[in-house]
Amino acid sequence: MIERSQSEVELEAGRNAMQSIKVRQRVGADGILHLEIPTEIQESEVEVTVTYQKLPPQEVDERGWPVDFFERTYGICADDPIVIDDGGILEALDDDMEGVFDS
Repeated sequence: MIERSQSEVELEAGRNAMQSIKVRQRVGADGILHLEIPTEIQESEVEVTVTYQKLPPQEVDERGWPVDFFERTYGICADDPIVIDDGGILEALDDDMEGVFDS
Protein backbone atom coordinates (compact mmCIF):
# COMPACT_ATOMS: atom_id res chain seq x y z
CA MET A 1 0.00 0.00 0.00
CA ILE A 2 1.35 3.43 -0.97
CA GLU A 3 1.03 6.01 1.76
CA ARG A 4 0.53 9.65 0.87
CA SER A 5 0.74 12.68 3.09
CA GLN A 6 -2.37 14.74 3.85
CA SER A 7 -1.08 17.59 1.65
CA GLU A 8 -0.64 15.19 -1.30
CA VAL A 9 -4.19 13.92 -0.86
CA GLU A 10 -5.55 17.49 -0.68
CA LEU A 11 -3.56 18.49 -3.77
CA GLU A 12 -4.90 15.52 -5.73
CA ALA A 13 -8.46 16.30 -4.62
CA GLY A 14 -7.99 19.92 -5.68
CA ARG A 15 -6.84 18.91 -9.16
CA ASN A 16 -9.84 16.65 -9.62
CA ALA A 17 -12.37 18.86 -7.88
CA MET A 18 -15.53 19.61 -9.80
CA GLN A 19 -15.83 23.21 -10.91
CA SER A 20 -19.15 25.00 -11.20
CA ILE A 21 -19.56 27.79 -13.75
CA LYS A 22 -22.79 29.72 -14.18
CA VAL A 23 -23.32 31.50 -17.49
CA ARG A 24 -26.21 33.33 -19.07
CA GLN A 25 -26.42 32.71 -22.79
CA ARG A 26 -28.94 33.28 -25.57
CA VAL A 27 -30.30 30.41 -27.66
CA GLY A 28 -30.26 31.29 -31.34
CA ALA A 29 -33.13 31.03 -33.81
CA ASP A 30 -31.88 27.54 -34.70
CA GLY A 31 -32.68 26.37 -31.14
CA ILE A 32 -29.07 25.44 -30.46
CA LEU A 33 -27.25 26.66 -27.37
CA HIS A 34 -23.58 27.35 -28.10
CA LEU A 35 -21.24 27.41 -25.11
CA GLU A 36 -17.62 28.47 -25.00
CA ILE A 37 -16.37 28.06 -21.46
CA PRO A 38 -12.71 28.70 -20.65
CA THR A 39 -11.15 26.30 -18.16
CA GLU A 40 -7.81 25.91 -16.47
CA ILE A 41 -7.61 22.40 -17.93
CA GLN A 42 -5.79 21.64 -21.16
CA GLU A 43 -5.38 18.44 -23.16
CA SER A 44 -7.65 16.42 -20.90
CA GLU A 45 -11.10 14.85 -21.04
CA VAL A 46 -13.76 16.33 -18.79
CA GLU A 47 -17.26 15.37 -17.81
CA VAL A 48 -19.81 18.13 -18.33
CA THR A 49 -23.33 18.38 -16.96
CA VAL A 50 -25.62 21.02 -18.42
CA THR A 51 -28.76 22.19 -16.67
CA TYR A 52 -30.73 24.91 -18.38
CA GLN A 53 -33.76 26.99 -17.52
CA LYS A 54 -35.72 29.33 -19.77
CA LEU A 55 -35.73 32.84 -18.33
CA PRO A 56 -38.62 35.28 -18.63
CA PRO A 57 -38.11 38.07 -21.17
CA GLN A 58 -36.20 40.99 -19.73
CA GLU A 59 -38.26 44.17 -19.46
CA VAL A 60 -36.75 47.21 -21.16
CA ASP A 61 -37.57 50.90 -20.91
CA GLU A 62 -38.50 53.18 -23.82
CA ARG A 63 -34.80 53.63 -24.69
CA GLY A 64 -34.12 49.88 -24.84
CA TRP A 65 -32.23 49.64 -21.54
CA PRO A 66 -33.17 46.95 -18.98
CA VAL A 67 -35.62 48.36 -16.44
CA ASP A 68 -33.77 49.82 -13.41
CA PHE A 69 -30.40 49.27 -15.15
CA PHE A 70 -29.01 52.64 -14.13
CA GLU A 71 -30.38 52.42 -10.60
CA ARG A 72 -28.72 49.01 -10.15
CA THR A 73 -25.38 49.96 -11.70
CA TYR A 74 -24.93 53.61 -10.69
CA GLY A 75 -21.85 53.92 -8.46
CA ILE A 76 -20.76 50.32 -9.06
CA CYS A 77 -17.14 51.42 -9.53
CA ALA A 78 -17.11 53.65 -6.45
CA ASP A 79 -14.66 51.38 -4.63
CA ASP A 80 -12.45 51.01 -7.74
CA PRO A 81 -12.65 54.36 -9.54
CA ILE A 82 -11.44 54.90 -13.09
CA VAL A 83 -8.41 57.19 -12.98
CA ILE A 84 -6.97 59.13 -15.91
CA ASP A 85 -3.51 60.38 -15.00
CA ASP A 86 -1.73 63.47 -16.31
CA GLY A 87 -0.78 61.52 -19.44
CA GLY A 88 -4.38 61.59 -20.60
CA ILE A 89 -5.77 59.08 -23.04
CA LEU A 90 -3.43 57.34 -25.48
CA GLU A 91 -3.87 58.28 -29.12
CA ALA A 92 -3.49 54.59 -29.96
CA LEU A 93 -6.93 54.06 -28.46
CA ASP A 94 -8.35 56.01 -31.39
CA ASP A 95 -7.03 53.45 -33.88
CA ASP A 96 -9.53 51.67 -36.09
CA MET A 97 -10.69 48.62 -34.11
CA GLU A 98 -12.51 46.94 -37.01
CA GLY A 99 -11.77 43.23 -37.09
CA VAL A 100 -9.85 43.20 -33.79
CA PHE A 101 -12.30 40.82 -32.11
CA ASP A 102 -13.07 38.62 -35.12
CA SER A 103 -12.09 35.02 -34.62
